[in-house]
Amino acid sequence: MDSVVSQPEDAPLVEGDSSYEAPKSHARDVHILSSAFLLVFLAYGAAQNLESTVNTEENIGTTSLGILYLSFTIFSLVSSPVVRILGSKNALVLGTTGYWLFVAANLKPSWYTMVPASIYLGFAASIIWVGQFIGNLITLALLGDGKEGATSGTTLLFIVFLGSMTLGTMLMCFLRKTDNKAEEGPPKSYTNLYSFVVSLLKLVIAPLFDIRMLLIIPLIAYSGLQQAFVWAEFTKYIVTPALGVSGVGGAMAVYGAFDALCSLAAGKFTSGLSSITIIVPGGALIQVIVLLWLFLKYRLTSGLIGSLYPLLMAAMLGIGNGIFNTQLNALLGILFRHDMEGAFAQLKVWQSASIAVVFFLSPHITLKAMLVLMLIALCVSVCGFLFLTLWVERTFSSGSG
Repeated sequence: MDSVVSQPEDAPLVEGDSSYEAPKSHARDVHILSSAFLLVFLAYGAAQNLESTVNTEENIGTTSLGILYLSFTIFSLVSSPVVRILGSKNALVLGTTGYWLFVAANLKPSWYTMVPASIYLGFAASIIWVGQFIGNLITLALLGDGKEGATSGTTLLFIVFLGSMTLGTMLMCFLRKTDNKAEEGPPKSYTNLYSFVVSLLKLVIAPLFDIRMLLIIPLIAYSGLQQAFVWAEFTKYIVTPALGVSGVGGAMAVYGAFDALCSLAAGKFTSGLSSITIIVPGGALIQVIVLLWLFLKYRLTSGLIGSLYPLLMAAMLGIGNGIFNTQLNALLGILFRHDMEGAFAQLKVWQSASIAVVFFLSPHITLKAMLVLMLIALCVSVCGFLFLTLWVERTFSSGSG
């Protein structure tokens, strides 16, 4: 296994601290960007959560999401040079149009509208990505009249989402172009096909020859699997039967809130590899409890308890997701400080690929089978992570000695 490590023998496995001077803050652009992201992703996040429950005919909802994330996986490989060519402002504006088109396709969902919109959104998402949960409260409000799945209710909901996205896209246009060489046109390194292919291979293939990355990939893949499980399986088989379609918004708002709060808390306690080694198994344990609960004990019940169970599970799944996301970013930043672009490209590719797998499998396997798959993937990923931390600590200690 040592033969696949790409770094020199005397290179440290955990890089030391390096001085970094943050660029000058532009408060105006930060406020515009934050508001635009909120308007765009509160709508898209809620719309995505509804796909497996609203667009059930011929499984068009889950299949279109599978196509979306497969497209995202492919375009993630070339997103970096595309952003450099377009410039940050143009990339942000172009990226939001993909989300707008996807939500618009939901007004008349069919294979002829959803598939092209999903493919285009895969490209758009590769150059602009972030998440919010507030839009789920709009779902709860507009579909909370007891008429589950009514066409008029969902049409109004997606029109509201389109309005939110339109405002967000318009706000993006008010961003100032940064005074950066990347805004001046295509970089010389991408002006011919050969140099582009070489740069792409270096970005995507080179990290795969590092044993550390190979041991992290299963955990990255599981983080994508569990997110897609919540969006597709959990909303369809657990939330909707207990709370109705309108309840999807409330459950996902709980999921998003605990995800965000746990991300903040986990980030505060993350100080290095030792803290990550403690926090990740904690998040895994919480997810194991939920998965085993669903597999062995959970039964649909009526009354207040029956309504509280899905919300409790949503909160626990949100905590686990917040832990995995923060710790994976911290771990990649610690171990691959000199190749951050390549490391985080691996994060995007493997997460989105595993998300696509869940959406493609969802219509064809049972909930029990999906839970077994999730449990196996979680065990494999945690074992790989623990072996990584032990190997890094042992090798780093012997190198220091």
